[in-house]
Amino acid sequence: MPHETTATIISIGDELLIGQTINTNAGWIGMQLGLVGVRTKRVVTIGDERQEILDALAEAETDMVLITGGLGPTKDDITKHTLCEFFGTNLEKHPEIEASILAFFTSVGREPLEVNRAQADLPASCIVIPNTRGTASGMWFETAKQQAPTAKAKVYVSMPGVPAEMKRMMLDTVLPEIQRSFKPPHIVHRTILTTGMGESHLAQRIENWEDSLAMERIKLAYLPSPGIVKLRLSAYAEADPDAAIQRINGKVEKLHLLISDLIFGEGEQRMQQVVGDLLKAHGQTLSLAESCTGGYVSHLITSEPGSSAYYTGGVVSYANAVKMEELGIPSDMLELNGAVSKPVAEQMATGVRTALRTDWSVAITGIAGPDGGTPEKPVGTVWIAVAGPDGVESRCEHFIGTRGAVIQRSALSSLDMLRKRLLAQG
Repeated sequence: MPHETTATIISIGDELLIGQTINTNAGWIGMQLGLVGVRTKRVVTIGDERQEILDALAEAETDMVLITGGLGPTKDDITKHTLCEFFGTNLEKHPEIEASILAFFTSVGREPLEVNRAQADLPASCIVIPNTRGTASGMWFETAKQQAPTAKAKVYVSMPGVPAEMKRMMLDTVLPEIQRSFKPPHIVHRTILTTGMGESHLAQRIENWEDSLAMERIKLAYLPSPGIVKLRLSAYAEADPDAAIQRINGKVEKLHLLISDLIFGEGEQRMQQVVGDLLKAHGQTLSLAESCTGGYVSHLITSEPGSSAYYTGGVVSYANAVKMEELGIPSDMLELNGAVSKPVAEQMATGVRTALRTDWSVAITGIAGPDGGTPEKPVGTVWIAVAGPDGVESRCEHFIGTRGAVIQRSALSSLDMLRKRLLAQG
């Protein structure tokens, strides 16, 4: 196996420690490092405290240290001052950075304050990383060129904590420079998206296939989220990247034979994107009737660019009166079966399909919680119906989790049900 390149991620900010801001930066950075062959060994979250920052920098024993946060213009942002202390250097004015800061404020019609201009003061010994989306520049330090007696890593990179600014900096500058400087072993990844089965049951179903991966020098990671389990296969490319790709592709082909009913996509695809592509391929249209999901499925569908080509509209029939007046559900059907039932779900689907004259429709009615359940229909009970050119089908699901989780799982399950119907028509 090639020599491993390792990283420590340090996230700075009091707001991260108290939960006011969720630390999504560390997860994203770790994922990007993994894609270029760098293994993250440690993630550290600390407050805006000088000694905490110095200790975290000194304790990192990896090839590189990536730091986010504490680069703003206010007094609590002390990262660059602390980096000066760590590397035994001083701040110096960078006229070209100051000019870009002034240009930024001019473009938004605002007058910069002195604290904004001070963001052009950067450690003299760093390599400045441009920030194309903000005013806080990034900094690249190489310990071979620094007076840093406690430093153990070879490279320290400091970036803003604002996600959009950090991500642009990583993609444009930091990752390419890491690959150039460290030449980490190339890793090939392929991620398969599954739904309809939990992580533990899925692992049991593909146990023999998973055991066979070791012989091909392939690692498997389970990446679960509400309603979805991602299977990421990874292999070192070594001298021949094509060979690694072929090894992984061969195993993916066998995986499809085992769980084709659960696989809906790959990589960064989303269920609504897959469904939208199928609708466009068939030249067909969709409408929705939502009760417990309150328009969430419509939101997912319309989050995809070009969805107007296939999505006509929907009805959020939260109240029974709307179900009756807009979707044509008889009052006696509701009284006899309840709003969360097979007949009501199917009538919602056929009713909205007829009203909006679409090829397909999806209806969802359920009990998202946390209250409203009964012994016969506990919280998490959801009926889903899909109506199309070949008739209407429905099924009952029982989801667990919070209200938000039930809504998410309901939306995903309904779109997957539609996806399978679309595939079945050829």
